[in-house]
Amino acid sequence: MESQTLTTSQFADFQQVITASLGIKMPPTKQVMLQSRLHHRLRELGIETFDEYHARFFGDPAHRAVELEHLLNLATTNKTDFFREPDHFDVLANEILPAWRRAPSGSAFSVWCAGCATGEEAYTIAMVLAEQRRVAPFEFFIRATDVSTRVLETARQAVYAEDHAEPIPLALHQRYLLRSRDRAVRQVRVAPELRERVRFGHLNFLSPDFGMREVFDVVFFRNVMIYFDREMQQQVVAKICRQLRPEGRLFIAHSETLQGLALPLSLAGTAAYRRLPEKGRAP
Repeated sequence: MESQTLTTSQFADFQQVITASLGIKMPPTKQVMLQSRLHHRLRELGIETFDEYHARFFGDPAHRAVELEHLLNLATTNKTDFFREPDHFDVLANEILPAWRRAPSGSAFSVWCAGCATGEEAYTIAMVLAEQRRVAPFEFFIRATDVSTRVLETARQAVYAEDHAEPIPLALHQRYLLRSRDRAVRQVRVAPELRERVRFGHLNFLSPDFGMREVFDVVFFRNVMIYFDREMQQQVVAKICRQLRPEGRLFIAHSETLQGLALPLSLAGTAAYRRLPEKGRAP
């Protein structure tokens, strides 16, 4: 009888592909999750069993070339919220930006949201900076990247359920969110003035070169490292540091740590780090 469930050996095959493509850990505890997500994909393709899906993926190079993106989208977890771990945004507004203003470089203030998922974090950063811009004008831009093409499309649309936007303070909610004209559709959309400040793009942290010319003042890299083993964390964060200007800040999640990694960073607060000056150069 053909399998209606994902077998251990089939999971192991997909696990190897996912880890080789993205670098993320896929322990056996993720088998049920992957099976559940693949069920929906099988229905979309009109495939009845995992045996058939597995055979087509590994037996037909043309099918695999098309299907790989879908598999990788299913393998990633994209949990995020507006104003998650809000103390980092307070530091951004009350410490980092004022220091940047005191030593203007003549360029725009730049932030990279690395692992942006469906966009809530990037738009939160945009709201915080837009509020500071109301006090004293300055230019800023936000680069937001993710490996999942599926969530990037959601992020670009910038449409969210009203209850999902509840963490946003009321004043910011009124200023930067647009309600649907059809009140039966309980959704909001981020205002154009913020959307135009955020540039979304696809990026795989396994890429040897991220392909970005920018050097950022701040990088948010939160709730991503948990999916990598320590060796991969070292490689990825070292590459991120190359995109961070000396004295720039890196934020990670409160549940994460860089302890034990050899990186040009010093601790600068809770789950916050400062990029050290390059050796031989003044800060």
